[in-house]
Amino acid sequence: MDTDPTHAQPGRSRIPIAREGYRIIGVAWALPLLFWLAGWTVLTLVGVGLAVFITSFFRDPERRTPTDPKTIVAPADGRVIKVAQVDDDRFLRGRAHMISIFMSPLNVHVNRAPSSGRVLEVRYNSGKYFRAFADKASLDNEQNAILMEDSAGRRLCFVQIAGFVARRIVCYLHRDSEIGRGERCGMIMFGSRVDIYLPLDATTCVEIGHGTTAGETVIARWT
Repeated sequence: MDTDPTHAQPGRSRIPIAREGYRIIGVAWALPLLFWLAGWTVLTLVGVGLAVFITSFFRDPERRTPTDPKTIVAPADGRVIKVAQVDDDRFLRGRAHMISIFMSPLNVHVNRAPSSGRVLEVRYNSGKYFRAFADKASLDNEQNAILMEDSAGRRLCFVQIAGFVARRIVCYLHRDSEIGRGERCGMIMFGSRVDIYLPLDATTCVEIGHGTTAGETVIARWT
């Protein structure tokens, strides 16, 4: 089992399935086929149900990203569980807006860049596996932080955080990567969380309980 983030070149699949899922999906469908050939009806039905779930987990639909350069979009599908001002001494080194998005196993788990710009740093930290909606997950769980700067010199950081079930973080980015708003930048396996830190000269546009769609939902704007 890999623990460090997997760095690869971003790209689009010909089918709406994240490439990280190809092998897992193949195995998931092979098992019920073997059960069916063996004549094990109940196991076949259970296996088909599990294979459908796993296939659904790795779905990777296209998204329509806003073109307004002042918009900051959600890096993940899910539900907003925190919107607050915090003292951020890890990434932006000062007072910052923090928005946390919880991703359930039923959400699309492909992450997308919240803004266009250049990657200044990709910082991976191994850690524990608390439930992703717990506050201590932001500090203690395995995580991968991406610090970015846009063409206007504005910085933000978004953090991929592994949850209680998730055991692998995938990141396509590295230092000096250039990426556009809403482009695919990685994924987290099976339930997780993404935190985003913004300077106070950004205005947040979401509240706790709001649903988000990665690459589409505007969560903040530069002022």
